[in-house]
Amino acid sequence: MDNILRIAVQKKGRLSDDSLKLIKECGIKFNNGTGKLMAASTNFPMEFLFLRDDDIPGYVQDGIADIGIVGGNEAEEKDKDVDTVKKLGFSKCRLSLAIDKNEVYNIVQDFEGKSLATSYPKILGDYLKSQNVNAEINEISGSVEIAPSIGLAYGICDIVSSGSTLMSNGLKEVEVIYKSEAVLLANKNLSQAKRETLDKFIFRIEAVQAAKNNKYILMNAHNDAIDQIIKVLPGMKSPTVMPLADEGWSSVHTVIREDDFWDIIEELRGAGAEGILVVPIEKMIL
Repeated sequence: MDNILRIAVQKKGRLSDDSLKLIKECGIKFNNGTGKLMAASTNFPMEFLFLRDDDIPGYVQDGIADIGIVGGNEAEEKDKDVDTVKKLGFSKCRLSLAIDKNEVYNIVQDFEGKSLATSYPKILGDYLKSQNVNAEINEISGSVEIAPSIGLAYGICDIVSSGSTLMSNGLKEVEVIYKSEAVLLANKNLSQAKRETLDKFIFRIEAVQAAKNNKYILMNAHNDAIDQIIKVLPGMKSPTVMPLADEGWSSVHTVIREDDFWDIIEELRGAGAEGILVVPIEKMIL
């Protein structure tokens, strides 16, 4: 059918796990049994290709896949002619410069005339150019962190999550040059039917993301305190107020950002709120 979207997903690893989790949270059912390279959804017009992450941008550009989920660093490095339609908020990491832990470091210009090993020559080259630094870039694949210890390079530019790998190899992180997260790529020449399917998929993604960032809260309060509580709440539109069986008391319901909750909890209690209950939201349609 013309409206079936073919999506490319990393075949294994954390990005794959997070991508498939998101798709399932969007209510899209599929069976990706062990070792399968293709699959189809049973309840949504979508087919799956399970690929190496560095192949995904090219597959999307060439139309073999209509859309793909990949790390922003891979999309930036491959620099293919595709649309980045959505940042997905997971698989966050950073691309950083690192040197021997015993080396003295002040500013990025300290790399002038030095050699750097990396699997991301484009991103590194663009960064060094923006900083007016001339350095030799040695492109290698895998085990970048051992380059200084074997004399291949003065420093490295590599993906960092916790920094433990750098520490175990006697390196220290000195500059963050790129912050990455998973992104949704799309072919620039999708048919109208496929674009409509993509819009439906993005709508579901946004509903899942909104639910993760917001909480449903309920609290009891004496009616005399309701106006003050409403002033404190930064929720969506007006909260719901329902009378309780005890005369003169009501239950207040609203949705607030989880990040804001702890900032206002004491204000709510000070305003007279009691029995505050915080409930996760599965989906949220704005």
